[in-house]
Amino acid sequence: MTGITLTAEQIRNAPAAVRQWIEQEVTSSLGLSPRAPVTIPPQASHLVACSVEDVAGVLEHIRGVLPAVNVLLELGRPGISFGQPAVMTFRLMDILHHTRLPDISGVLTCLEMINQALIEVKKDPSARFCGFDHEGHCLIAPQTQTSIAALWQSMMERQQAAQERAAAGQAAPAA
Repeated sequence: MTGITLTAEQIRNAPAAVRQWIEQEVTSSLGLSPRAPVTIPPQASHLVACSVEDVAGVLEHIRGVLPAVNVLLELGRPGISFGQPAVMTFRLMDILHHTRLPDISGVLTCLEMINQALIEVKKDPSARFCGFDHEGHCLIAPQTQTSIAALWQSMMERQQAAQERAAAGQAAPAA
């Protein structure tokens, strides 16, 4: 048998898949949670696969609430994909850590705001941007994660172009 020692910092900075594996191994070795086959919660089947335009609409609805914007953009990070049909999972604790919100209830409030914004964008009361499982994960459709990442990239490119235009304007000699 071989053992390793990891610091809390190393675990915090590990990729999400590694942290999830460590969590599963620790809880299993302590007998806290029997290993059960991974099943997707029923609510995941109602998740909407959002396009970039859908995500932009959601962002427009929540733009005045910075914590909700942060949570939305956090879901653009690579998540862990599993199940059939596939869903992307994000640990609520990771979202909490990355967004620096004070507690999980703040994360859940933001996620509910995002769900409500999607209902308004889609004009469909059954549409769900995200769902949850009983193990503390947020679930979204893989296309939604891809769309959030694409929107973020587009926003960064526009910001960079604006900064370059501003710098070029400042560098132009006065006539």
